[in-house]
Amino acid sequence: MSLPSDLAQRLQAIIQSPTYRLAHEDPALLGEDAQRALRLQLELLKPERALRAEGVGSTVVVFGSARITDPDTAAAWVATLERGVLENPGSVALARALGLAKRRASQARYYEEARRFAQLISLRFQREERKDFVVVTGGGPGIMEAANRGACEVGARSIGLNITLPHEQGPNPWISPELAFRFRYFAIRKMHFLMHARGLVAFPGGYGTLDELFEVLTLIQTGKIAPIPVVLVGRSFWSRAVNFDYLVDEGYIEPKDATLFTCVDEAEEVVAALERFHGTRRPPVPPT
Repeated sequence: MSLPSDLAQRLQAIIQSPTYRLAHEDPALLGEDAQRALRLQLELLKPERALRAEGVGSTVVVFGSARITDPDTAAAWVATLERGVLENPGSVALARALGLAKRRASQARYYEEARRFAQLISLRFQREERKDFVVVTGGGPGIMEAANRGACEVGARSIGLNITLPHEQGPNPWISPELAFRFRYFAIRKMHFLMHARGLVAFPGGYGTLDELFEVLTLIQTGKIAPIPVVLVGRSFWSRAVNFDYLVDEGYIEPKDATLFTCVDEAEEVVAALERFHGTRRPPVPPT
């Protein structure tokens, strides 16, 4: 039996009302400040369930600058700017941009080392259904892209932990789709980086890279997590970016704190550092 038009309109208004939605289907409710604890819990649970379902046993974290590009892209940028400088020899802006482009071209070697490291570690630990030392990155461009790419190129899987930012950073296309995640909260993302980590590899980078590196070193220093190997790639960069000897001399860190990491230059050295560490220690305990 059809309802009178006025009642039919009222019924339609009820069905369309935001209050009539199921709670878990109400984005406005989930987005409220009062639901922050629930959102934090969901961000902790969702990736962990997926990793467990995919059988990921352990990971190795790769950090580094989002601004480093592959050699071909860097070379093309230099060539374009060189033509621009020739056509506009008095442009200070172009001259500065060319100088930066040349630095990016020299930094592109780190892209290749990250790519090669991911190939080496993935080939070794993702065979015959084994899923250990799975590469995990922040999911963006630059060094993150290089590491995800290296794993993909040898038929292995890798993880990307993207973060929502004011200027949105999309995922790079080399992440395994079933292991691609996006976070609202840096804190929960940081936890996921370390929950299964058997090593941290840090390439040259800026604030984000330094933030992640020093947080891990602090957690190891204070005993909040069991030690894992921390490998810094690029001796020339790290010796200038952070003067660890100065921190020791001034008494801000203990001499033993300067041994919590290893500096190397090449992908094979990273693998060797991981081997040395795990050859003499038990697997680390996940953070609580």
